[in-house]
Amino acid sequence: MLKLLKLPFLPKSTDFGLLLLRVAVGLSMLMLHGRGKMMNFSSTVEKFPALFGLPANVNLGLAVFAEVVCSALLIAGLFTRLAALMLAVTMGVAFFKVHQASLVAGPGSGELAMVYLIAYVTLLFTGAGKFSVDRA
Repeated sequence: MLKLLKLPFLPKSTDFGLLLLRVAVGLSMLMLHGRGKMMNFSSTVEKFPALFGLPANVNLGLAVFAEVVCSALLIAGLFTRLAALMLAVTMGVAFFKVHQASLVAGPGSGELAMVYLIAYVTLLFTGAGKFSVDRA
C-alpha cells in the first residue's frame, strides 16, 4: 500500500513539470487577461489605476506587454527568467497595490494574482527546464 502511495507508475520529470507550469500559466495569462486588455485598450485605460506616478495608459501598456509578450515568451521557454521576472512584478503590483493583499478570498480579492505571482517566482528560480527554446 505504501508503495502505491508513492505513485511509482508515474515517471519523475521536473522538466516536464516545468513545461506544464510554463504553458498553463502562460496561456492562462495571455488568453484570459492580456488579450482582453490589448483588444480593449481604450476602454480599459479609463478603469485602470495610475500608480507610482505614471499615468494609467503607461501602466496599462506595461501590463499588456507583460501579459501578452512575456506570456508568449514563457510558453515558448524563451528568455524565461526575464519574462517570469516581468510577470512577477506585474502580479506583485496587482496583488499588493490593486487588489489589497489583505484580501485573499472573496469578491475583488487578490487570490488569483497571488497564485500567478507564486508560479512566476517559481519559474524565476527554476528556469524553463529541458523542454524549452532556452535550452535548445
